[in-house]
Amino acid sequence: MDFSSVTHLLSKLKKIELPGEYYHYQLAPKFRREELKRINDSFENPNYAGVVALIYPKANQAHMAFILRKTYKGVHSNQIGFPGGRYEDQDRDLLQTALRETQEEIGVLTKSVEIIKPLTELYIPPSNFLVHPYLALVHEEPRFILQESEVEQLIELPLELCLDESNLKSEIIEASYAKKVEVPAFNFKGHVVWGATAMILSEIRELFSRIA
Repeated sequence: MDFSSVTHLLSKLKKIELPGEYYHYQLAPKFRREELKRINDSFENPNYAGVVALIYPKANQAHMAFILRKTYKGVHSNQIGFPGGRYEDQDRDLLQTALRETQEEIGVLTKSVEIIKPLTELYIPPSNFLVHPYLALVHEEPRFILQESEVEQLIELPLELCLDESNLKSEIIEASYAKKVEVPAFNFKGHVVWGATAMILSEIRELFSRIA
């Protein structure tokens, strides 16, 4: 997708309502849907986090940035996600959290980021995180600088690929809390995006489908 045409679409996107949790549930693993039904919005003392779904130009085409997290002793070890992280006391709000963490993890300066729209918040039971995602744009290709302690790899995907329904698959995954389970996921040429990141991306895909 040509970057200039995407920026035009994003101006329309600002004005429409969020599709909401229904599109999260479409990409939620079966065991996650069951967990969320049991919790029924009554989760206690969640951790808070902000993440950024960042769109930017690369060779005049719109791309989206993902990160592969390092392998560590935690529930999101070695998973693909959006840049972002935990709320800290010095943060003014969760938007500042998302922007600060994005700058720390992939080097995109906060001042260069235009927030298009806050997306629907999402609760992640295994880590007890309530995540606030933001759809954002930078108008020039960033000079990415990876945080070596947190980020194993930057994954740059054409936005057109991210929005292509044919990349929606069923995958067998392993995590610290789920061993060899089948989940709905996006498979982008071998990069498997599932769980919370896929659920957020599902809402983004629906937003674009409503303005196309």
